[in-house]
Amino acid sequence: MKHILILTLTIVFSSFATPTLAQQNDFIKDYLERLENSRKYLILVAEETPEDKYEFKASPESMSFAENLMHIAWAMDWHSQTLLGGRKARDWNTDTELKVENKSKKEMIATIDKTFNETIKLITEFDTTKFNDTLDYLGLNRTKRQIFLLLADHITHHRGQMLVYMRLNGLKPPRYVLYQ
Repeated sequence: MKHILILTLTIVFSSFATPTLAQQNDFIKDYLERLENSRKYLILVAEETPEDKYEFKASPESMSFAENLMHIAWAMDWHSQTLLGGRKARDWNTDTELKVENKSKKEMIATIDKTFNETIKLITEFDTTKFNDTLDYLGLNRTKRQIFLLLADHITHHRGQMLVYMRLNGLKPPRYVLYQ
């Protein structure tokens, strides 16, 4: 009788956990699709902008087109590798891998592509049972699930600035693609 009760309780409790795990895995699958599309569109924007426009700024206090591109790489690395993955943060003052630092257009595009690859790898392997783990996000208490959303918003925000820069330089941005 005791074994039947334990088996029944196990089945009942596992039936509650299964939908949650499936939903979390669906979220990761959807997120990876969005991130891949975001990568394709961002690289297209970077490729279609002439290299002589990479230093353009909309205003003196703004980041340049190139700085926006590399800022996306830096923030993507920080959100994914540091906040989600637990790696020590890069030192902004000494680490130049994800900064403009005399990089050519081709080198910057390769850097952003590599950063997307590393981010996608980490997210593919992310332990979804840690979605509700909290951490300090610039003085705010945020879950790792929220970090996923903040990362996507951040990419979109700076890519949007880059699209405006294209228009200000008389360039037609690539056609918008849904779900990025």
